[in-house]
Amino acid sequence: MKAGFSNVFLVALMAVAFSLGCKKNSGSAPQLSVSSSTINFQAQGADSSITITCNSAWSVTNPVSSWLQISPTTGTSGTATVKLTSSPNTTGVTRSGIVEVSADNGQVRRIIVSQVSSIYPSYNTLPLAPDSTGMTSTAIQLAAKIGLGWNIGNTMEAVGGETAWGNPAITEDYIKFVKQSGFNAIRLPCSWNQYSDAKTAKIQDSWLARVKQVVQYCVNNDMYVMVNIHWDGGWLENHCTPDKKDSVNAKQKAFWEQIATALRDFDEHVLFASANEPNAYDATNMSVLLSYHQTFVDAVRSTGGRNHYRVLVVQGSSDLMNTFPVDPMAGRMMYEEHNYTPSQFCFLSEDASWGKMFYYWGAGHHSTIEPDRNATWGEESVQLDYFQRMKAKFVDKGIPFIMGEYGAYRRTTPKDLATHNDAVDYWITYVTHQAIMHGLKPFWWDTGGALDRRADTVIDARTINAIHAGAN
Repeated sequence: MKAGFSNVFLVALMAVAFSLGCKKNSGSAPQLSVSSSTINFQAQGADSSITITCNSAWSVTNPVSSWLQISPTTGTSGTATVKLTSSPNTTGVTRSGIVEVSADNGQVRRIIVSQVSSIYPSYNTLPLAPDSTGMTSTAIQLAAKIGLGWNIGNTMEAVGGETAWGNPAITEDYIKFVKQSGFNAIRLPCSWNQYSDAKTAKIQDSWLARVKQVVQYCVNNDMYVMVNIHWDGGWLENHCTPDKKDSVNAKQKAFWEQIATALRDFDEHVLFASANEPNAYDATNMSVLLSYHQTFVDAVRSTGGRNHYRVLVVQGSSDLMNTFPVDPMAGRMMYEEHNYTPSQFCFLSEDASWGKMFYYWGAGHHSTIEPDRNATWGEESVQLDYFQRMKAKFVDKGIPFIMGEYGAYRRTTPKDLATHNDAVDYWITYVTHQAIMHGLKPFWWDTGGALDRRADTVIDARTINAIHAGAN
């Protein structure tokens, strides 16, 4: 009995060993591979494909079949090409999912699929080949040509129309007068949203033509001109947040495709600026804002022609602006920030809960008559520290710095009016001088208080003289 049992056991063991040896030598170890683990679709929808290699039957699970079609969804041993087709995404948000490939041999592979959104149609309908005619200057070279800058404020960005905030329509005579007053660059704050269709983001042709006309006035007179999207109801600057990222980027793309196309034929005298005073004061907001700037760069460059080479301007918070959008044209970008420090002296028009108005600023310009209105912060040392930091972070690294707005404005209410006016002159001269000495390009913010836009005459000669005193 024992000998017989041993023989049976030995035969059985040899059979198992033979079986295992056959499996090892047959090359049937579980195999499953896919050619890509991530697929990103553009908003308009498109086809993509993956290659599946497997040594058993397989199948695909598609949890996002509402917008993604896959064919075939099953296969046998060997290599197969699988086609993925996305439909257009007009939801206003990025959509995504995980497609799973499962094999009968127990292997599983996952593919992350995502698709950005476009609420609006593309307005880059006639892209041109790059044209460098009249576009030879880099950002550094162009900045060197810009002297003193002037804002035409409260006009093209006015809610309700160009004249809605009390200023007259811009004329070429006014542009000539600004140049005669010693400025060779214009910042043109512009509104676009109020002139667009809410459903399609189509900007009115008449408004695009009017902005182009004003830009032409500047170029005709050898003035540099920076066109931006300015406040515009706050649709961008107040929404540097993840929940608004997709919808804002969609509008940013639609607007800049139209603006860039309308102004594409101008030479390097024309610069584009992505935004105005965006609210990005932490890392999350800054990351979202950078996506808006990237959309701006991509939209402008995609239109081609001279826009392929155009100098572009982006804003941010200087403490957080540690990276810039990716630009296929190296050395064609500037940084912009504004200076109204201290705000209680520069523009506050009434006492606020967080602080009182300052009427007097700077060494030798404090009042003994009204000492409670002397500046208590933001004086020369603060300004000097700011300019030194901006020079080190941007200018010294080859990034021109546009001080796109600055200003301090006179009041009639100070008890020590002579000292107040002297202090305003001093602030203007000091800030203008330090900006230029540190390589920043100053653009005075004016809404019609210094130069009369109807009579083309000087209203506030002290302000104009102080600007030039600082520049000289």
